Amino acid sequence: MAADQSVPSAAGSGAGDVALAAGGLLDVLGVAAIVLDSEGRITLWSPQAEELFGYTAQEAWGRYAAQLLVDERHRDVVLDLFSRVMAGDGAWAGAFPVRRQDGASVLVEFRNMRLEADSGTVFALGLASDRATLRRVERDLALSLRLVGQSPIGLAVLDTDLRYVLVNPALERINGVPAEQHLGRRITEVLPFLDGEGLEAAMREVMRTGVPLLDDFTTGRISPDAEGEHAWLSSMYRLEDQASQVIGVAVSVVDVTEQHMAAVSAAHARRRLSLIADASVRIGTTLDLDVTARELADVAVPEVADVAAVDILDTVLAGPRPGEGADGEAVRFRALAVKTAYPTPAQEAADPVGDVALYGPTRLVSRCASTGRPVLVPHVRPEDLPRIARDENAVRLLAEAGVHSYLAVPLIARGQVLGALDLKRARNPEPFGPDDVLLASELAARAAVSVDNARWYQHQRHTALALQRHLLPQHPPSAVGLDIAYRYQPAGAADETGGDWFDVVPLAEERTALVVGDVMGSGINAAATMGQLRTAARTLARLGLEPATVLSHLDEVTADVGDAMATCIYAVYDPHTRLCHISNAGHLPPVHLRAGQPQIVELETAVPLGVGGVPFNTTTITLAPGDGLVLYTDGLVETRDQDIYTRIQTLADLLAGPHRPIEETCDLLLGALRRPDTHDDVALLIARTHGPEAP
Repeated sequence: MAADQSVPSAAGSGAGDVALAAGGLLDVLGVAAIVLDSEGRITLWSPQAEELFGYTAQEAWGRYAAQLLVDERHRDVVLDLFSRVMAGDGAWAGAFPVRRQDGASVLVEFRNMRLEADSGTVFALGLASDRATLRRVERDLALSLRLVGQSPIGLAVLDTDLRYVLVNPALERINGVPAEQHLGRRITEVLPFLDGEGLEAAMREVMRTGVPLLDDFTTGRISPDAEGEHAWLSSMYRLEDQASQVIGVAVSVVDVTEQHMAAVSAAHARRRLSLIADASVRIGTTLDLDVTARELADVAVPEVADVAAVDILDTVLAGPRPGEGADGEAVRFRALAVKTAYPTPAQEAADPVGDVALYGPTRLVSRCASTGRPVLVPHVRPEDLPRIARDENAVRLLAEAGVHSYLAVPLIARGQVLGALDLKRARNPEPFGPDDVLLASELAARAAVSVDNARWYQHQRHTALALQRHLLPQHPPSAVGLDIAYRYQPAGAADETGGDWFDVVPLAEERTALVVGDVMGSGINAAATMGQLRTAARTLARLGLEPATVLSHLDEVTADVGDAMATCIYAVYDPHTRLCHISNAGHLPPVHLRAGQPQIVELETAVPLGVGGVPFNTTTITLAPGDGLVLYTDGLVETRDQDIYTRIQTLADLLAGPHRPIEETCDLLLGALRRPDTHDDVALLIARTHGPEAP
């Protein structure tokens, strides 16, 4: 039978009549079988013997093996060994040189034993293999076993049913499971906390295609008690025998947990730096306190927390109340912002924005604000929730939301605690840790400066507005022959208070002075300067001076104030002559309403008050019965995207059309021209003469 001929499987093997292809270790060794009779003659000569010794079966049968194969120098020794085996002294194993058919000598490894037939006839069976081939296989096997056993890389072999048949010590350590608990079992049985089904699917694909899977990155926990997440690089390749039959899959595993954690830490560090840099850009874009608080919450969610709330101490905004603020006492907070990463009951548990809440000293956010130190609860227990939530209903909502970790960091600016940033995690499975405390504290520190700036600006702005409103006329006196309507609107919440003003001054002989001005600049200084100029204008007006003369004196007063400059338009109306005398100091031109046909009054160009040394001129117009005069400041018409003269014409166009009450006209102009993002305040004054209604 030829060496490469297939043989049927053994009966009763359970494998059926499957033909198994030749291949394996025996074929690598080329083991030759020789049977000798009791006299030492060859009675069986296998094809492997023919290949090893060079003699065909016909050349070998019936010949004495010692004479055919052994050199005369070694023949006596060989015959003596043969006699012992045949005498029943036991099998013999060893090596001796054999003479091949071509005359070459080859060292052969032998295993000799006696065989006895049912008839009592004895034979000698000799199994032989080339010693060099045998030693190479032994060496390769020993090297392979050492490599597998001593390798720091986890190695495993799984059969075609994906059951472990070999596991080296390194993989035992990596998996935390002894080798004997691997053998015969599948990955899903040995490591149930990994994605075993996914790994087995990959192995089947490797066995099916023969394409190796290299350096597949996997993370997970090998057991519920394992500390933290592990990471591995796995490679898989198909195993085949000498006949290229698939016998399983080999797997190599390298534990890269340390490298993975280092990479994760580096990524977290980069994320923190990026978030801090982003916060520097996104927080403090305005001087509006509420907007700044929302910006802080927006930065914190979802990068740091699932839920964020910004609470400011009410004493910081409204000042301390009697008996409040002592150590161990309740703390009053005002909620400025709440942000969630997704719809959650935790949002309902937060204090509504704008509300003021009084919290006792046991509340964690109160402790944070009182001590000026972060408060961290990595793992929130049910008994912790009452110290986090505002009431029993909020406790229920936080539990329903699955809040499992809590962190509060103080908002501190210029050595003063302003409030706290309150953070919670629910869907994010990781608890807050020391790195999160550092990150949140850095964000809070940067935001606190912006919050403090917004707080001081808001205080200053409220002061300036109060001063300005106090200096402006609350109820201008009635004017003979005129109906008066006016409006004043401060700048938007994120902008400085301006120095716009208007005034109506009764004069002798039933005349009326109409004044609108705009101090350049903003804030308290502009408001104070406006008050000085308004007072000076009223005083000069009552002296009965001509409009140009009044502006000349105002110019000197402005110069005396300091670096102040202002624009101003000053008009005097005489109801008996219906003449209106107008002088301008760098101000926008008024609009003359004439029978529904508005006309921009052309005035001579003049410099603002405070420049000094430039004379002012007076222009006279006639106001017929029912005519009107519209005076305004640049905050009504000035925009960044349109030419101001185009906007003045738009104002005039709005005044065209049918007659309407002047109060409605004020609202019309403000509604159509005033933009919510304007950076300037507005003063608007409309005067209409008595008489027949305009057609």
